[in-house]
Amino acid sequence: MKSLFPTLLLLSLPALLTAAPAPDKSNAGSIATADSKEVIARVGGLDVKLDEVKTAIAKLDQREQEAISRDPALLNQVVRLLLVQRLMFNEAVAKKWDDKPQVKAAVERARETAITESYLKSISEPPADYPSGAELQNAYELAKPSLAVGRQWRLAQIYIAAVEGASKADLDKAEGRLAEAKKALAEKGADFGTIAKKLSDEAASAAQGGEIGWMSEAQLQSEIRGSVSKLTVGAQSEAVRMKDGWHILRCLDIKEPSVAPLEQVRTVLTERMRQEKARINSQAYVSALLQQNPVTINEVTLAKALGK
Repeated sequence: MKSLFPTLLLLSLPALLTAAPAPDKSNAGSIATADSKEVIARVGGLDVKLDEVKTAIAKLDQREQEAISRDPALLNQVVRLLLVQRLMFNEAVAKKWDDKPQVKAAVERARETAITESYLKSISEPPADYPSGAELQNAYELAKPSLAVGRQWRLAQIYIAAVEGASKADLDKAEGRLAEAKKALAEKGADFGTIAKKLSDEAASAAQGGEIGWMSEAQLQSEIRGSVSKLTVGAQSEAVRMKDGWHILRCLDIKEPSVAPLEQVRTVLTERMRQEKARINSQAYVSALLQQNPVTINEVTLAKALGK
């Protein structure tokens, strides 16, 4: 998880969590009964409020937000970072660090960037009712080729480990177990799942009767792709030799090629269209702004900026 604040890029969240002292539970009551500003953390007389934590979380990308929702300890780290930033800021201001010319310039650049980016976003935002039902349907029709899902197979396997380069003794032993598996499968009424549980060397799938789940053609390794593509439901392949050993595959079910229905992709497609519309709007705004305010650049003087 990346740092929330550029000034804290050198701080590791796990290290910060480990090094920081445990929360002062004796002060928990005063925090919990604070006024409507909802103070949720306090250190050295400084507070972090609920709305500040929400703002910090909102700045994270979707992956990081999901990580926080799965692991509450990460939320604790966000609060600690806010507190550390507040402490550092107060110390810097007390030492008049903010009076330094380079700091003032950086603050002004950050202020200008924040204002212009926020303004551009506000005027580029598509209307709340965009896209319309007709626009969404048209976009869906155009996107159908990219939404196509090829044939998928629900597979189970019996895997006999025999890595290339293994000793002759190990290979002989593996071949003996492969012969045992083939013999068991050839018996009348043989149950693939039971045999997989007994003989397969891949523990996770063996515990599930050999099942490895749904696989698309792109997910299948080239060595087994041809064998799997010929399987019908209930059929099993010959033992396929791969670098790690032999694989006997059984087809449990098949999904024919299909296209995801509109309802299934509505949310993602809508968001994609809104982002594209915002991009077009922002480009149009900047283009119009430059037409109204033509730019002239003194190339000779500009060269001096690079010391030329």
